[in-house]
Amino acid sequence: MSFSIEATDLHWLEGIDEREDLCLHGHAVAYIGGRRLEYDATVSASALYLLKTLTENHVIHTDNQLFPCCGFSIFANETLDNVIICGCNNGIDWSVFHDRDKVILVLEDGIREEISLEEYKRFVFAFADKVEAFYKSCAPKILPNDKIDRDGYLAFWTEWHRRRNQ
Repeated sequence: MSFSIEATDLHWLEGIDEREDLCLHGHAVAYIGGRRLEYDATVSASALYLLKTLTENHVIHTDNQLFPCCGFSIFANETLDNVIICGCNNGIDWSVFHDRDKVILVLEDGIREEISLEEYKRFVFAFADKVEAFYKSCAPKILPNDKIDRDGYLAFWTEWHRRRNQ
């Protein structure tokens, strides 16, 4: 297999009420061109970033990592339908480029893998759906009182569902 992604060990941070932890964590693994990339990541941010790559190119180390360590701040745009997630510089990243009905994945060391857009979508959707199913299986979230944090979380899901249902 030239590409696959998986999230396992999904969990909320210890010591935080799961109803107040807005970011889901877990072990993220990607197989790209025979290479295994893995990281204990904020998989909720990973899923949204991967959903973005279905329609947008992603250049390694220019924005966020596709498997980020953290995503401690979520900022919504004015219309509350897109977000910017800020975290630290730790994580694992690779580039994603579109060429008609193909997706080209490029690792930091130059390894390239090509996959059909339909197959890529199938893996990204499965990853995102698993993350969302975990949210739905847990206690409902208590929205933050802070308007910026609340708007960020609500816009996160608005963007998620728009991109997932395109």
